[in-house]
Amino acid sequence: MTTENTLLKNAKTVPTILLSNALSMPMIGLGTWRLNRNPTDVIYDAIDVGYRHFDCAHIYRNEAEIGKAFKDLLQKGVIKRGDIFVTSKLWNTFHEPSLVRDACETTLKNLCIDYLDNYLIHWPMAYKEGNELYPKDENNKFIASSVDYVDTWKAMEPLVDEGLCRTLGLSNFNMQQIGRILKVARIPPSNLQIECHPYLNQTDLMEFCKSYNMVVTAYSPLGSPSSPYSKPGKYPILQNPKVLEIADKYKKTAAQILIRYQIDRGNVVIPRSASKDHMLENFSLWDFSLKADDIQALNQLYFGGRYMIMADAQGHPHHPFADEF
Repeated sequence: MTTENTLLKNAKTVPTILLSNALSMPMIGLGTWRLNRNPTDVIYDAIDVGYRHFDCAHIYRNEAEIGKAFKDLLQKGVIKRGDIFVTSKLWNTFHEPSLVRDACETTLKNLCIDYLDNYLIHWPMAYKEGNELYPKDENNKFIASSVDYVDTWKAMEPLVDEGLCRTLGLSNFNMQQIGRILKVARIPPSNLQIECHPYLNQTDLMEFCKSYNMVVTAYSPLGSPSSPYSKPGKYPILQNPKVLEIADKYKKTAAQILIRYQIDRGNVVIPRSASKDHMLENFSLWDFSLKADDIQALNQLYFGGRYMIMADAQGHPHHPFADEF
């Protein structure tokens, strides 16, 4: 265990960014997808390191284990609810407006908290409602629902009114889809979570979000070794010669360079790690920043390389990656 003084110092060191409703969001968080050890223990270690921002989702199927740690740490007074920022996401089978509130309440029950700081529509595609999270037909093809994500958004807004969520956002939406939400939103989205790294630097989408006062959260900032799809590029990002060159220049690891790349561009970043040593490495970012020419060099690695292509849902009318952005 780190000392209490170190824990407090680490937590206080993390910069925050203001969302459109003036809610402060820590600029680094812990991704919780496909953790390769007990999620409860991962959260204990993350809190000890200093993480206070946790990115969760119903489809990760580990919110109950994460909630066990939250409940224990809150009851023991190690943290207060206001100390942590918790994001979760509405899964595709719950887009039907009548299902939205129950889905949110299930997440809250599993996480053992009374409200979410941030609740996102995980993907714009709606799947057939029911118990199967990935509903498929006899030919192993996904079964779509006809629900429009615009109607889903309208059903999410009352969650803020009722105190179940503090702010709302989107995940894996393209510009056109975001625009449709903005046209009808009583509560505009304050956050867009997207895959972002030098191979897919998302510069245009970042500028679009900035123009609408939406904060970008970068997932898979180190590439995505756990992605089930083929990996783009000649090199894994962590082994790219330019990344390694810049890491050597700053005497940092490739992972630290890639995480700092997001923060220095103004993005929140949520690297995933189940290892406490890697959590510490990923969190040790506050004694340096990247120079503009190094950020530009990383930007130039762009070739549209995407790890999370959601191949099973290709052909869905709301699949977001038919359009470039």
